[in-house]
Amino acid sequence: MIDDNVIEPYRGDPTVKTDWDNRYAEREQLWSGRPNGALVAATDGVAPGRVLDVGCGEGADAVWLAARGWDVTALDVSGVALNRAAGHARDAGVSVRWVHAELVGAPVPPASYDLVSAQYPALLRTPDAAAERALLAAVAPGGTLLLVHHAGMEHRTAEDSGGFDPADYVWPQMVAALLDEDWEVLVDEQRPRVDPGGGAGAHHHEDVVLIARRAQPRHR
Repeated sequence: MIDDNVIEPYRGDPTVKTDWDNRYAEREQLWSGRPNGALVAATDGVAPGRVLDVGCGEGADAVWLAARGWDVTALDVSGVALNRAAGHARDAGVSVRWVHAELVGAPVPPASYDLVSAQYPALLRTPDAAAERALLAAVAPGGTLLLVHHAGMEHRTAEDSGGFDPADYVWPQMVAALLDEDWEVLVDEQRPRVDPGGGAGAHHHEDVVLIARRAQPRHR
């Protein structure tokens, strides 16, 4: 985890870390600095609890949630991004636990989060669906998964995606396919993006939004 600007050893593929560190280092600020609209809408009127922010980037969502009373753990592969995020949290006077790791194998307790939020995550696809299963495993009984991604990206090719091959990544329908009777799907739809304004990704205008609630255990 990160405490101020002290980063513990990274857990994950070093190539993935380097790729994202390089991407963040190209610009002083990659994202808008404002919380994602789908997250704001989904948490409106919801009592704060424990939240895991997957792929937190420069920390806008994590800081926004912490300022509203959520107990926030935020995870990203990029140390460059997390240092920026930690600085934003200090400036805002809020506390966030920063985890420097890939989701699969990250030091986060399973079945512990009232909300797992993954906003446009770059989760690598594997034959065993490890990333999809890790997302679901983090949600506490009675908790909610909020997964948001750019609509239509999964149908593109590497050639029309600037070398980014959508076939390598996890998309919401892959997570939805793993939901069983222990889950209630609240939202699974394409909708206009609520754009926080500016930053990379601002050219995307439609989102796929998956919201699913994990059932409470049945008492005998």
